[in-house]
Amino acid sequence: MKKRPTIIDVAQHAGISKSTVSLVLQNSPLVKKETRVAVKKSIKELGYVYNRAAAKLRGSGVGLIGLVINDLRNPFFTEFATTAQMTFSRHGYATVIANTDEQAKIQDQVIASMLEHDVSALLISPCYGGDGAFFTDIARANTPTMQVLRCIDERKDLFPFYSMDYEAGGRMAAEHLIAQGAKNIAFVGGVEGGEITQERMSGYLQVLDEYNLEPKVFYGRAARKMGRDTALDIAANHKGIDAVICFNDLVALGMLSGFSQTDQTVGEDILLVGFDDIEECQQVYPELSSVRCDVEKFGETVANLIVKWLETGEKPKRIQRQPVELIARQSSLGLLT
Repeated sequence: MKKRPTIIDVAQHAGISKSTVSLVLQNSPLVKKETRVAVKKSIKELGYVYNRAAAKLRGSGVGLIGLVINDLRNPFFTEFATTAQMTFSRHGYATVIANTDEQAKIQDQVIASMLEHDVSALLISPCYGGDGAFFTDIARANTPTMQVLRCIDERKDLFPFYSMDYEAGGRMAAEHLIAQGAKNIAFVGGVEGGEITQERMSGYLQVLDEYNLEPKVFYGRAARKMGRDTALDIAANHKGIDAVICFNDLVALGMLSGFSQTDQTVGEDILLVGFDDIEECQQVYPELSSVRCDVEKFGETVANLIVKWLETGEKPKRIQRQPVELIARQSSLGLLT
């Protein structure tokens, strides 16, 4: 499917600025006749369609910030998006939120649409896959943009990156399980080769290497079903495993469900630690140990960095990572705690 032309494409085709194209579209008397003719010619040749609703929004005086999320079904990202939106609102900015559902084509579409609506800034938690070509369009539009949690464009001088210290979290989880007496610790969940998977797993691998323990990794989509299925597999075919670090809490919650159908009791026969510390960790039995990433603080911090960039011109540092902490509960401490 051919990409829909944007106002940026018209500006490049006509050899003028995006703001001048906007003036032409608004029938401004400030534009010279020859420039108006060139713009209209480019519009016709490219097949550009003027979005009047977007123009009306731009003229309302409300700054609009685009928030692109890779998986809004995950409670972690839902809380992140909500916190960021409320922070922007406190500063007087409206937010448009798009869920890409880990699909690169949808990501390309929503970012193109947001640029068409002339958003003041973009905050992107990218999905895997795709070529990331939209970053070139963002650079051409000169739209302040931050990458969060996943970095798919290495030009951090243009697109600063903010994430969590996932490596430290992996170390904390592994060291905690070893202190609890675990000898055979598996890592479950995450896309093989995925950036966040590698970061969360790296601390685990370092600690196991230091203790001369053999790692065991089960890759897969980080969802409850994957966790449940892997728990059943471990109970049937890998009985030597006595502890598990999960890629996220959804996988860990799925494993709780899976182990409940076996003769292995979480917190006694097998120890379990999740990642993210979503609210549900405290609402299940046994209560789930997890690496807390404080997503509320994360969303507020990132949103404030964007606002500061917009209002003072101060660009965030190229890369920043928020500290994490381990919250130990019954699933790794034991059922009597």
